[in-house]
Formats: sequence, structure tokens, C-alpha cells
Amino acid sequence: MYENYSLLKIITRRIAVIVIGLLALPIMLLRDDRARFYSYLHRVWCKTSQKPVWLAQAEAAGRDIW
Repeated sequence: MYENYSLLKIITRRIAVIVIGLLALPIMLLRDDRARFYSYLHRVWCKTSQKPVWLAQAEAAGRDIW
């Protein structure tokens, strides 16, 4: 149902997250909502398929709990 992204797409997304995070750092240090911005970047970093990140994390946590 959900397709995994290719390794090239995953690496490209992660490089983009690093670059955007570093470029935004001076501005985000002065803002109060920086946690929301970096939380969004973390979701982009974690995404490896078309499956929503929250669903993938919930499925992974379900294995740990049960």
C-alpha cells in the first residue's frame, strides 16, 4: 500500500534538512517558536516512505509496548 522512498530521495531529503536547519539557526535562535520549526524538520528527516510519519512511529511504538 505504501511505497518506500529510494535511497537517493532519502539522502536528498536529509541533506536538505541539514542545510535548511543550519541556515535557519541564526534566525531561529531569536524566535520563541523554534521548537515547532525543528520538530517539522525532524518529521521530514524521519520520513522514508509515503506512510505518514505519525503512523510509522505509532506502529513502531506498538511493538515496544506489547
